[in-house]
Amino acid sequence: MEKRLFLFFVISMLTLLTACGNGQEDSTEGYSAPSDKPDEPVVTGEVQELQELESEATGPYLADSEGMALYYFTEDELDTSNCTGDCLVNWPAFTAEEVEVPEGYDREVFNTITRDDNGEEQVTYKGYPLYYFINDTAEGDVNGQGVNDAWFTVNNMTEFPE
Repeated sequence: MEKRLFLFFVISMLTLLTACGNGQEDSTEGYSAPSDKPDEPVVTGEVQELQELESEATGPYLADSEGMALYYFTEDELDTSNCTGDCLVNWPAFTAEEVEVPEGYDREVFNTITRDDNGEEQVTYKGYPLYYFINDTAEGDVNGQGVNDAWFTVNNMTEFPE
């Protein structure tokens, strides 16, 4: 039931934002929510058993316990999310009370930040916030890879600016 309510909220917000667009560009131009989404990614705090999956498009990538890809935003800064408002609608923050990491990943590089816009805790990898992409609808989807040359999947070889 919560998944359907969340889906209704997201679609309603996208409809409202589209109808009331302010003409400003953001990093999600050209992307919208699919109309029939079978499963929402888990975006509420809970224990997440992360896993590493692989695709031809990205190679190995980090995913949540449901197999939904996790992304980072190149416009974020260390311990700071710069994805807010419309951006956050299309790129929901990955939140969890606790994460269990797959083999080959160091648990010490996973942490959380408190978001300035809504006060929620968002999971970080090497200090950079993690997100879902709204157009990933099933395990194995990596539709957000390379969007606007600013969104990329994460793996244990990902290097961030110092």
